Amino acid sequence: MTGDDAEELAVEQALALVGGRNRARNRADDQAGDQVPRNQNRSEHQDRREHQDPTPHPTPPVPVSPTPDLLWDRARAVAARAGRGGPLAVVRLPLDRALGHVLAEPLAALTDLPSFDTSAMDGWAVAGPGPWTYEEGVSLLAGVGESPTATRLPDGTAVRIATGARTPADTTAVIRSEHAQVDEARALVSTRRPVVTGQDIRPRGQECRSGDRLVPAGTVVTPAVLGLAAAAGYDALPAVPRPRVDVLVLGDELLAAGLPHDGLIRDALGPMLGPWLRALGAEVSGPRRLGDDAEALREALTSSDADLIVTTGGTASGPVDHVHPVLAALGAELLVDGVAVRPGHPMLLARLSPDGPHLVGLPGNPLAAVSGLLTLAEPLLAGLAGRPAQDAYRALVHADVPGHPHDTRLVPVVHRAGRAGGRDHVAPLRYNGPAMLRGIAAADGLAVVPAGGVRSGTEVEILDLPWAPATPWTEGCFT
Repeated sequence: MTGDDAEELAVEQALALVGGRNRARNRADDQAGDQVPRNQNRSEHQDRREHQDPTPHPTPPVPVSPTPDLLWDRARAVAARAGRGGPLAVVRLPLDRALGHVLAEPLAALTDLPSFDTSAMDGWAVAGPGPWTYEEGVSLLAGVGESPTATRLPDGTAVRIATGARTPADTTAVIRSEHAQVDEARALVSTRRPVVTGQDIRPRGQECRSGDRLVPAGTVVTPAVLGLAAAAGYDALPAVPRPRVDVLVLGDELLAAGLPHDGLIRDALGPMLGPWLRALGAEVSGPRRLGDDAEALREALTSSDADLIVTTGGTASGPVDHVHPVLAALGAELLVDGVAVRPGHPMLLARLSPDGPHLVGLPGNPLAAVSGLLTLAEPLLAGLAGRPAQDAYRALVHADVPGHPHDTRLVPVVHRAGRAGGRDHVAPLRYNGPAMLRGIAAADGLAVVPAGGVRSGTEVEILDLPWAPATPWTEGCFT
């Protein structure tokens, strides 16, 4: 266990005890006076390793952090700016491949919608006052070219018409089939209801005119957007390519299959990160498991053609934590090196070269890695994909939530509907330690809890998770 893991575990255990918040705050304050800067700790650690290691390959210097342990909201802002740092590429995708992409340009109508006057109902197109005569066996159908009757409808006449069919010129209204009275012997149509000019007719351009802006750039292409685009005349859409992401799983202690044994544990992040990153709009390669091998990590970073590389583990300063030394050897620029958030404070964001990919280094503990995903990867990917940032909103929390003495805390929550006229709220979930996934598996959001915690009934900022709300069975199991 690294020093960072030990500190995080101590804080979580203290928060779980009765009255533990004050004891945790006092202990953290005592420790703060004895701590030296993080970079100084790393240098001493490297000196010890160089004295102990007889090989002639010295450990490269660790890059200096621009602002160690950034405040949580500042770290998210840095990641968002990094994602918006360059121009967006544009590709034209057929409609059947555009789902989930982001529009690179506004979607303007290529035609009027509808492009001609059409019937909104099955019934009778009529002209002038009734009753109306009709010709037996003549009807107007959707998609059928104009007939002589369709060019003009004389006053006092009617013609059967189907929904979506073009209405003849001079049509006064459409009378629904269920409202019409038909005298077949006399070939007359009448109605007891008043007829309003234009009723049940969709006039040309009712929805839009050619050239109207339908949706803005930055809109995520949903099934409804695809339907609108097709109706407006599009066969392909201008879209931003999905950011390409490589996932590198570090750690010799991880198993890809089977039960934990002999100090080995299952890799939870490899199966989780790919789907999560895809839900954030990325194109993700299969996870690569590198173990604790600095050379393998360096080779993977230099050979990647991804827009973003996500690593798991190795971001602290333990004897096999290679991320910082490898980044230093590659001349990477550290944009974020540690965030004042629990769990997950050893997360980092780097740029491997001025025009090269970004790297998000996630802690190895599963919930700490989720914290890093939402703090750094989500806003970075939103910028790279041209997506709008997640709108911040607040919700009532329905319980006291302990806080870290100094840092922001991200706590899994689930939304609950108000009962008996009460307000909707969020409920914090149990099993929220840095190494746990049981709470986040039942959650539909994370509450952003400020230092010191919040009381029940307080509004807190909520980060939504990219999937459906938790189901009712979670009530009682995790709250």
